[in-house]
Amino acid sequence: MGEIRVGTSGWRYTSWRGDFYPRGLVQRRELEHLASRMSSVELNGSFYSLQRPSTYARIVAETPDDFVVAVKGSRYITHLKQLRDVEVPLANFLASGLLALGPKLGPLLWQLPPTLAYDELVARAFFGLLPRTTYELAHLAKLHDDRLAPDQVVLKPLVRRPVRHALEVRHESWLTEPALELLRAYDVGLVVADSPGRWPYSEERTSSLRYVRLHGHSELYASGYSSRSLDTWATRSRLWAAEGDDVFVYFDNDARGRAPHDAVGLLQRLAPVGVEADSA
Repeated sequence: MGEIRVGTSGWRYTSWRGDFYPRGLVQRRELEHLASRMSSVELNGSFYSLQRPSTYARIVAETPDDFVVAVKGSRYITHLKQLRDVEVPLANFLASGLLALGPKLGPLLWQLPPTLAYDELVARAFFGLLPRTTYELAHLAKLHDDRLAPDQVVLKPLVRRPVRHALEVRHESWLTEPALELLRAYDVGLVVADSPGRWPYSEERTSSLRYVRLHGHSELYASGYSSRSLDTWATRSRLWAAEGDDVFVYFDNDARGRAPHDAVGLLQRLAPVGVEADSA
């Protein structure tokens, strides 16, 4: 059996305060509260800018020992450089503190822009750079440039463990068989992205990592998931886990505050028989 982890894409949203987050809860305790209800979270701030080691250390301090953090790759790599000539930017991203997560480091998510079509040479070069263990990550991180000061890097792994990667594509060309075969060859998980018809959808298996991003059932980033939809995602998750795949599901429908409630709802459906999930 693979493991199933469920969480949200990010955790700091104004609309969640006084709703999912109890009224009066101070902002610095929001992640702690979320981590008490879920088994994982997707760090999105790393997509917009390099984080500091202190950010990753704080995440470790505020979450349970068995909590896992997926880290979203830098948009400088995916959107601006479009995966080309990214060895140093990748090193900067990896050096910025990911290793400080220790055993809580989960998959790395690479979200591509809708304009980026599949190019075998570009994809192969990028996949070939990606580290597969924390030791490889540390080795590549040492190639960072002077954008990062000595106190802004972490270059020593706390634990030796695999590093896994997921790719969220937004151009149909990535769903062709040559592209899928390349993903399989490099053991990169194709993200199952539910986006109300906005971007390509596929449940094609390219890795033992099943990474799901739920962007909204009927309205992008906004609408919630019905009980029937959550039942369906629970069934899919169990089937994938029964096949030996590790499943990570993140709700990104945060605009109206539905994401954390839907995540808790899915976790309730996945709770072992006879175990009552927290429904507070």
